[in-house]
Amino acid sequence: MAEVSIRDVRKAYDDTDVIHGLNVSIQDGEFVVLVGPSGCGKSTLLRMIAGLEEITAGTIAIGDRVVNNIPPSERDIAMVFQNYALYPHKTVSSNMAFSLRMRGMGKSEVAERVKNAAEILGLTPYLDRYPRALSGGQRQRVAMGRAIVRDPAVFLFDEPLSNLDAKLRVQMRTEIRELHQRLNTTTVYVTHDQIEAMTMADKIVVMEDGYIRQTGAPLELYDRPANRFVASFIGSPSMNLMEGTVRMDGDASVQIGDTRMPINISHGIDEGQPIIYGVRPEDLTLGDTGFTATVSVVEPTGSEMHVISKRDGSEIVSVFRDRPPLKSGDTIHLAADPTRVHLFDPKTGARIGL
Repeated sequence: MAEVSIRDVRKAYDDTDVIHGLNVSIQDGEFVVLVGPSGCGKSTLLRMIAGLEEITAGTIAIGDRVVNNIPPSERDIAMVFQNYALYPHKTVSSNMAFSLRMRGMGKSEVAERVKNAAEILGLTPYLDRYPRALSGGQRQRVAMGRAIVRDPAVFLFDEPLSNLDAKLRVQMRTEIRELHQRLNTTTVYVTHDQIEAMTMADKIVVMEDGYIRQTGAPLELYDRPANRFVASFIGSPSMNLMEGTVRMDGDASVQIGDTRMPINISHGIDEGQPIIYGVRPEDLTLGDTGFTATVSVVEPTGSEMHVISKRDGSEIVSVFRDRPPLKSGDTIHLAADPTRVHLFDPKTGARIGL
């Protein structure tokens, strides 16, 4: 196991910067998820940690070694790819043992490591099968087994679940998390799926356009997003964001159209200031006060009801657990607890207030 230290790391292709001076500290044994939309630079950063991409500037250290000029095979890392990257002509056992045999490890030790990894991953009955005879989830376990047998200092996962169906993704993310708790190996995991990030990570690094927008524990990012981008990206359904104007006469509020929504922030804002008013779908309540909206779609999910409504052409999503009897075309009033409201600067996107 080892710490991973990323300092002022930059990546450029010709004259185009794609990673802009990033700094990330990953503690020994920590499970860190790099998350963001496609093209944000998360896989590029992972590949630089692995040594598959050159670093334009800055340093990456694994443990006490700066690894900028060290080849991938000598970095003491193991990487699990999106497409499994298994040898189709080799059995499960041979796939898992391949890297150890290439190192010249003795047969008995190779066999013992493969046996232990297979037991951990539930692959023992499949050791003599070929990849074509396995399901997608079983193939992903083989790819993970091939990484485990190496006993690396750091595991790197590059969107390993994106080829699996929804039910299997849920199962596999639980298995990966349990595996991490069992092995306690430093892990860096890349995904574009914020649900994966929220459910698996000790720490999330949210990226956009080659920049880090926020780093923190999952619930910290959910409850206190540092900016408008993180607020909209973390959470499903996404946070509702509405344009409004600060009103300070009487109790502080935000005027959205013809409705004033109370807020519990009185510093850092001024009368008449344009503002972005944010509220999570589950923090909206039905009542006789609040802003008026027209129900567009009602989506029962079983445990919850998602209600999509329209206000002045904008879409508002609310989530209720008590299954209110709503239908398309109904007019509703939506209010929010002022302590659950988020405010953002419309120009910079930065969070305002505590």
